[in-house]
Amino acid sequence: MELLRIEPTGKWIRGMIGDRVVVDSRAAKLGWEHQYYPWWYFPVADVDASLATTTAANLAEHVKVDWNAVDRWLEEDEEVIIHPRSPFARIDCLQSSRHVVVSVAGTVVADSSRPTILFETGLPPRYYLPKADVRMDLLSPTPTSTGCPYKGFARYWSVAIDGELYEDLVWGYDDPLPESAPVKELVCFYNEKIDLVVDGDPEWRPVTPFS
Repeated sequence: MELLRIEPTGKWIRGMIGDRVVVDSRAAKLGWEHQYYPWWYFPVADVDASLATTTAANLAEHVKVDWNAVDRWLEEDEEVIIHPRSPFARIDCLQSSRHVVVSVAGTVVADSSRPTILFETGLPPRYYLPKADVRMDLLSPTPTSTGCPYKGFARYWSVAIDGELYEDLVWGYDDPLPESAPVKELVCFYNEKIDLVVDGDPEWRPVTPFS
């Protein structure tokens, strides 16, 4: 395998199994195997010999450790979840007075003029809305949970309209990571799967990996 891009990182990276440090590196590099996000590649000497590793053809004397091979990953003294964070990805959470109307199968399920808009590199703007502005009576919680290294762990709701269930259409963060704190306890609908009108203008449904 040949990496698409390689960048240095000045962060101190550690991997832990229980209380044992099995990766300890101040000289890691970020390597992109695809366009979405990077992986860490470590100097061989910074990785415990007991761990299985893989190499890249264009990054000599560095190895990759599978994410799930350790219990916890740390950047400096802060835990990282899901995958390494890209230095080229950014989260901006901005309070707004745009008028946002969300419809599912012709039924208005949210109407708000106080969204918090989350702008994330590579994704469409996401409109996080107060629950008071959402037809929560049409939503039912699901056991689904997903994680994001920039936002934290999300919970999900399905939407029921006229006997039809639209599964995992809505999500929110009860305890987001600090950079996404403004969306705490708000809810968001997949732009890709609903009818969205912003300030009176219908929005096209974007095509993303979540479509």
